Amino acid sequence: MYSLCVIIPFYNEELFFEKSLLRLLDNDIFEEILLVDDCSTDLSSEIAKKYSNTNQKITYLKTSNNGGKGAALMEAFAKVSTTHVVIHDADLEYDPFDIIEMKKKSMQNTNSLILGSRFIGNKIRENGYMRTYLANKTMSTFFSVVNNYKITDIATCYKLMPAEFIKTTKIKEKGFSIEIELLSKYLKFNKSVVEVPISYSGRSYDEGKKIKTSDGFLYLFNTVRYKFLN
Repeated sequence: MYSLCVIIPFYNEELFFEKSLLRLLDNDIFEEILLVDDCSTDLSSEIAKKYSNTNQKITYLKTSNNGGKGAALMEAFAKVSTTHVVIHDADLEYDPFDIIEMKKKSMQNTNSLILGSRFIGNKIRENGYMRTYLANKTMSTFFSVVNNYKITDIATCYKLMPAEFIKTTKIKEKGFSIEIELLSKYLKFNKSVVEVPISYSGRSYDEGKKIKTSDGFLYLFNTVRYKFLN
């Protein structure tokens, strides 16, 4: 029986977290939601606890220290009890309505990683920074060449995959480079990635965008690293 868990890692997202969570709850496509607090210092934790205390499908988790997106995801991976899992950000850049189509594709391709791509199809997209857009395109091309497998959007948050993969694969990256590690290791786990067009509304750094230029260089480095190493 197919079942889906949504993992939402968050750190200091009080401005957007509740609205993002409500948009997800409007789409009845999951059996459980794991909210992973990476030691927030604002009201994000209280928002998460409010919903976990009133909705039996929602569980609140917290990391032992502020370690980054990857560290938060690793905290949740061991707690997943469904057959499949998808990652959703706590801000409003991604629309959980797109997960509906991703889930449909996943049910047709249960052993594939379903990737939400911001670079295919005709969905509405608002890219806040041209340099970020170009960097993502460049990194995706580099990843595709190194792995001899075309991926149009390696930096996307939306990845829906079998829970067996995260249960049996050792994940190391604590920061944003977990995006690269997950894709690289999935191509070794089962060389099947199915891309689905998604919408996107990029926020500004003033609004709390956290990824930095240095993360882009780490993406390139780790593309080579995880191609040849574990």
